[in-house]
Amino acid sequence: MSSKMLIIILAVVFLMMAMMGAGFFLMWNKMSSAVAQVQTTTEPEAEEKVSEEDIFGPLFKLDTLIVNLADKGGKRYLRVTMELEVSSQEAVVEIEKRMPMIRDSILMILPSKTYAEISTTEGKIALRNELMTKINEMLHQGSVKNIYFTEFVVQ
Repeated sequence: MSSKMLIIILAVVFLMMAMMGAGFFLMWNKMSSAVAQVQTTTEPEAEEKVSEEDIFGPLFKLDTLIVNLADKGGKRYLRVTMELEVSSQEAVVEIEKRMPMIRDSILMILPSKTYAEISTTEGKIALRNELMTKINEMLHQGSVKNIYFTEFVVQ
């Protein structure tokens, strides 16, 4: 190989390395400024900060329930543990008073479901909404804002 060819190859390699370095440098600067801009826009101001109590209501943990599902043969069962997020502390007191009625309602709804109905995310969301609606019909002081499934096992 001649020395001219070697110089040309080295020059091309050097230029490619310089262009890659410049590209990484520009990309790094743009990413740094974008991250800084996002951080400044997402930081809430002192008076706009909302406490966790304002966002989330009190939680009420229900006992674990085990029910047979409505599948053919009755071979599948559901084990579920839930926590109810309620609107106020008064709702917690009322839930404690009405616990037998609430458990009865839940135990009437859960066994009516099939595995196909509750195996998908959409099915679990529909079940959550149905349970919330039924429980809220029984409450007069406050309401259930959300239901969190802390255990959901189908076997």
